Order: sequence, then structure tokens, then C-alpha cells
Amino acid sequence: MDILALIPQFGSLVWTIAAFVLALSVIVAIHEYGHYIVGRWSGIQADVFSIGFGPVLWSRVDKRGTRWQVAALPFGGYVKFAGDSNAASGKDASAMAEAEADPDRLRATMHGAPLWARAATVAAGPIFNFVLSILVFGAIILSTGVQRDPLTISELTPMPQTVGDLRAGDELVAINGRAMPNPEDPAASEFYDTLPRQQVLEYTVRRDGAETTVDGPYLLPPLVTGLSPQSAAMSAGLETGDVITSVDGTPIFAFDQLKDAVEGGAGAPLALKVWRDGESIDVTLTPKRVDEPQPEGGFETNWRIGIAGGLAFDAATETPGLGEALWGGTAQVWRIMEGSISGLAHMISGAISTCNLSGPIGIAQTSGAMASQGAVSFVWFIAVLSTAVGLLNLFPIPALDGGHLVFYAYEAVSGRPPSDGALRVLMTAGLALVLTLMVFALGNDIFCP
Repeated sequence: MDILALIPQFGSLVWTIAAFVLALSVIVAIHEYGHYIVGRWSGIQADVFSIGFGPVLWSRVDKRGTRWQVAALPFGGYVKFAGDSNAASGKDASAMAEAEADPDRLRATMHGAPLWARAATVAAGPIFNFVLSILVFGAIILSTGVQRDPLTISELTPMPQTVGDLRAGDELVAINGRAMPNPEDPAASEFYDTLPRQQVLEYTVRRDGAETTVDGPYLLPPLVTGLSPQSAAMSAGLETGDVITSVDGTPIFAFDQLKDAVEGGAGAPLALKVWRDGESIDVTLTPKRVDEPQPEGGFETNWRIGIAGGLAFDAATETPGLGEALWGGTAQVWRIMEGSISGLAHMISGAISTCNLSGPIGIAQTSGAMASQGAVSFVWFIAVLSTAVGLLNLFPIPALDGGHLVFYAYEAVSGRPPSDGALRVLMTAGLALVLTLMVFALGNDIFCP
């Protein structure tokens, strides 16, 4: 295996690691702060709040006696509460014995706090991850806005050739006699998909208060508006704003023509002619098989090169209300969780490839790729990863937050916690499962195409 192939082509290895560490540090800090602050509100004393593991690079003790620290290995973090059984040895065990003799001090430990306080403290970590994601998605929706109704041209996108007389400020009323739907209406997608595949379309537009009919380009040209990390398009050097003008020598003008060529090629290399900033360049790339979630549920495997398309112009936007933006952020988090659970179930059943599970190398590559596309893309990725981390921690596996919540549920029902012996066995099994999953994901990063 060529180990150099693991280094993404978008930039240096240092840039990739820096982006990964930054993304992970933000997510870990929010997760652990959730544990810390809810524990503090519940009366549980936090002894240590650490970002990273290993040798301590910086630390300070606040007025509540909590030591805040940054450690040398920035691949995680933790909060050590008073009475944490995982750390109670030596001096800690002696302090715990003293606390057990004092009800007030015992109440301030993780071991002696009421069941509700322990459960709330453990659940707070994943919940804070979800809150972070909702706020980030909502903020991006607020900053980018939603398409104005009626669909209005803000700026024409540079194209290889000018077709028709569309202008900035035009409000689209109809195309080829069919009335334009609300841009936010789910039916808009079907409208776009069923447009006649013609290089020139007839647009009815409202211009300066009056309706007029003009010719214009196909609404969805083969324009690159986004690139998927670790995709064939990114590896081949395609860029946002590129327009693909031919595939294997055949001229195209519609994004669906490109899609048909990719899907119909069965993974064979494609020779693309690409228009970029007034110049024509040749690009050859090989599509990859991708398992894609479907709106009705399940997955479908297709050949993809990893680009997103868009309209032949920039659409004018308007700022949504705060509630609408947060609702959109919440819906995005729900879609990610739903897709993640469905994907995992399909991998376990063998319906889709286990190569869909990425490990630290894959996540690091994606971090760097999203950072290279700009701050908004990188922050969006942080929110996606934060949702995934929150969801993973809720899995009912001992050693994860979800496993602890299962123990607390057992305690609530039975009236007593699991025995120390059972806890040791379950925690060891849970840790072994987590480590096995990590090694498996790392193997995917190295050996999957």
C-alpha cells in the first residue's frame, strides 16, 4: 500500500492534523463542559476538567477547587468528579473514605449524589453536543438566508457561453409555461427534475413590475457548487465554480447529463472537459461507489464523482426568523441522527459496505477538506461531527455515557446499583467493544478504496 496516498491532495499533512485537532477539541470541550456544568448545578464537585490526555501543558485551579488543564495529546478529554470510581485509588480512595463518613461531602461526590443528579450529569455531555449542532446549523441558516419567494435572480453565474437575456433582479414566474413553485416547497425538486432537457428554456419573468418572456439557459447546468471530501472530483482537482462542458467527448449542458454519464459508466474513468475562469482544461477521474440514504428510508448504491450542482444563477435570499432557523437546525440534527442509525443498521445487516464507517484518518482528511473549502464548510462539519459524537455516546455500551445511563436505569428499577463485580465485567467488555470498533474503523481508513 502507498502510505502517501493517505495524505490528502488539498494541502499538507500538517494542515489536515491542525483542522482535525481544532474540530475535535471544540466538540470535546462542549461535551465535557456539559458534564461539568450540569454536575456543578447538581451539587457534584469536579476535581479536574481536561482537554486532552497525557502530560499537562497548562493548568490552573479555580475558586471552586477545579483544576482546568490542557494536556499534550489532544484527542479527547474528560471531567474527573469527586468520587469517580475509575480514579479512586491511593489518595483519592482515602479522600473517598473520609467523604463517606460525612453525608454533606458524600452528596458532593459522583458516587454519593442522588440518582437524578448522576443521570443528568452523564446525559448532559451528548445533549450539549446536540445543542451545539442546532445552534451552528441555525446560525448558518440565519447568515446564508433562505431563497426568496418568488425565486429571484441575485447574480448570474459565469458560464462558458451566454444564453438568452436573464438579468439580475428578475423574478421567475414560469419556465416553458409551467408556474414556478415556492423554492422551499418539497415539490420544487420534482419541478426541476421534470423540466424539458433543452439547452435553451423559455422564462417568464417579472422585471421592473411587468411580466416579460425571455430565453435563458437550462436551469440546472453541470456547475460545481460543492465538493465532497475524499471524492474523485476533489482528488482530480475540480473546484467550486467549474462548469463541465463535455464527458468523454460528448458535449453536455445539464447536470443530469453528467449524472447519467457517471452512473452509466459502471466506474470506468471519465474524460471531462472543464471550463474554469474562461479557460478550458482536461480532467480525468474515476467514479466511486457510494451508498446513499434515500428519503423513504434505506440506502441505494450508485457511482458518484462527489460534486454538488446548483442553479444557473445565484438566487436572492431573505433572512428567516430565529425560530425558523433553530427549527431548521433541529431538523438537520434529526436527519443526521436518523441517517447514522439507519446506516449502522444496514452495515450490520450487510446491506451496505462497512467501508462507510470512517476512523480517525478518514475524519482527519474530511476535516482538512472541509476547512480548505472555507470557514462555513468547516463549521458545518464541526456541527455534523458533534451530532455524531453525541449520538455515539448515547449508545447503551458500558464505558460510554449511554452505558452509564443504562446502569442508572437499572438502579432506578431495582433500587440498588449493579454490583462492583458486574460493573467491572461490563465495563471491560464495553471498553473492548469500543477499542475493537476503533481498530476496525482505522482499518477501513487504510484498506478501503
